[in-house]
Amino acid sequence: MSKMVSLEEARALAEAARAEGKRLVLANGCFDLLHVGHVRYLAGAKALGDLLVVGVNSDAAVARLKGPGRPIVGEAERAEIVGALGCVDHVVIFDELTADRLVEILRPAVHAKGTDYTPGTIPERATVHAAGGKVAVTGDPKGHSTRDLIAIILARFGQGCGSPSSS
Repeated sequence: MSKMVSLEEARALAEAARAEGKRLVLANGCFDLLHVGHVRYLAGAKALGDLLVVGVNSDAAVARLKGPGRPIVGEAERAEIVGALGCVDHVVIFDELTADRLVEILRPAVHAKGTDYTPGTIPERATVHAAGGKVAVTGDPKGHSTRDLIAIILARFGQGCGSPSSS
């Protein structure tokens, strides 16, 4: 069974989880070049509840958030890779720049963000509280980023890496 679900399917899963007394955790991000920081964030998020739904930003949202040239990996592939992690129960792609709409629809018990945030800087904080949930910060200290991976690749292999003329 694919872990990829539509927003409506995610809503039904969230309602069923609540009806069974389970704690739904929502995490979200771009996940463009999955790295150990992402894995630790999502594993920590799963530990906060019974069911982990991960919102993956759409290609259009990543381009608006991260700028030209991003994403590197398309949304369907990013969602599939995130869904391949054992700690992830379901993945939904969303177009907005924040996860506020996901929070309103799914009403998670916990909305987890990575350690590049504090409880006070989580953009969806007010929406989470209005929906009756709490925010949490999880994962290892921010020492990993896709931006840093891109810089390392460019430094080691140059701008022409992967182009037909350089292979």
